[in-house]
Amino acid sequence: MENIATIILAAGKGTRMKSDLVKVLHPLLGVPMLSYPIDLSLNEIRAEKTIVVIGHQADRIKERFEDPRIQFAIQEEQLGTGHAVLKALPFLGKFNGTVLILCGDVPLVKPRTVRSFIDDFWREETVLSVLTAVVEDPDGYGRILRDQGGWLKGIVEEKDASAKEKEIKEVNTGIFCVKASFLSEGIREIGQENAQAEYYLTDLVEIARRKGLGCSAHTVSDPVEVMGINTRIDLATANEVLRQEKLRDLMLSGVTVIDPKATYVDRTVEVGRDTVLYPNCILQGKTKIGQRCVIESNSKIADSQIGDEVTIRSSCVITESRIEKGAIIGPFAHLRPLSEVKGRAKIGNFVEVKKSVIGRGSKANHLAYIGDSLVGEEVNIGAGTITCNYDGFEKHQTIIGDRVFVGSNVELVAPVKVGSDSSIGAGTTVTRDVPEGALAISRVKQKNIRGWSKKTEFRRRKSTEQKKE
Repeated sequence: MENIATIILAAGKGTRMKSDLVKVLHPLLGVPMLSYPIDLSLNEIRAEKTIVVIGHQADRIKERFEDPRIQFAIQEEQLGTGHAVLKALPFLGKFNGTVLILCGDVPLVKPRTVRSFIDDFWREETVLSVLTAVVEDPDGYGRILRDQGGWLKGIVEEKDASAKEKEIKEVNTGIFCVKASFLSEGIREIGQENAQAEYYLTDLVEIARRKGLGCSAHTVSDPVEVMGINTRIDLATANEVLRQEKLRDLMLSGVTVIDPKATYVDRTVEVGRDTVLYPNCILQGKTKIGQRCVIESNSKIADSQIGDEVTIRSSCVITESRIEKGAIIGPFAHLRPLSEVKGRAKIGNFVEVKKSVIGRGSKANHLAYIGDSLVGEEVNIGAGTITCNYDGFEKHQTIIGDRVFVGSNVELVAPVKVGSDSSIGAGTTVTRDVPEGALAISRVKQKNIRGWSKKTEFRRRKSTEQKKE
């Protein structure tokens, strides 16, 4: 078994995407398209070297894939696939095994397909092999030419193909296995004598044949695996394939997905067994959901940690937050970044929490804003309560002790501390610290004006008469 080095071609802009963002950085199931071949090389094939050839938005790609195992070759001027591989050669050094060439815009190919491809290449003992697909509509693809024995005779690009060659439905996927020793010599013999005046990597087949060296082709069973992403339509198609694969894996691991056609889970999300996902929930980024949770419809959770037995009711938005075992969130709750909800706590409808800790067993059941706060255990936050955390210049913290009862429509003007076992009367504006066990109340003295309805009725009739005059 030989060592493997991978070259990933990702220098193109992707003009048909009609985007300011380079094609390989467009997201597929929550991660950039280029993540898929890179992950294949690093973690599935475990290549000795992983070399990514980049050009457009090179700095942006480097920044996104900061990994010491990846080397980047720069192709400033895109002169074809052969030229791209030539730029990667210096990074191979004295490597003398098998070079696997992948495409940054072919993300669906499965590890088992690539392993089978490599195994066949080693078994056939040729110097080059190409992964092919048989498709109904081959327009735009290079056609595969085989000899009478079935061995690879050549690859002709669409623009250079004859009318008869264009009828061939077996096409080049752009994925190759090449002996490093042959690649380093043959790549320098590629010319530009073609319709696009580019250096075609596919010309290596003709070069090998001239030298009397064998070439082979391995046909993939499912052409969808090797579809290239060129337009937003292709992107949507690939995303749907990956989405259904992700949901299938979750269901096989013990997760209930009520409607896979309307459930959206990123590749990087983890979900525990016996959790139920209702339609139209969206789970994104580094989200990790525990066991026996319920995520109801229309809720969106991003980059958050959800403990076991948590219920997220309908239409919640949760971002960069942590929710512990047994908590209940929603419906219509909003947890902004750096929020932490401890076990058995409840955050109810139309409650917003931002950069705060809500203690065990505490509850804010409706219509409240809790920002930059530390809330203790078994605290009740009444409806309409807000923490006034911003003075126009800086954010300030509110600290609420354990077992505090906060009545409705309370304003807590930070910085302020509320001692444990204290109570705050409804409608109070708290501007000073509240001692433990105290009752804080601030209200304007109520005044009842008798006969008010008769006075208003008299004024109303008088106004009506004046308008008639």
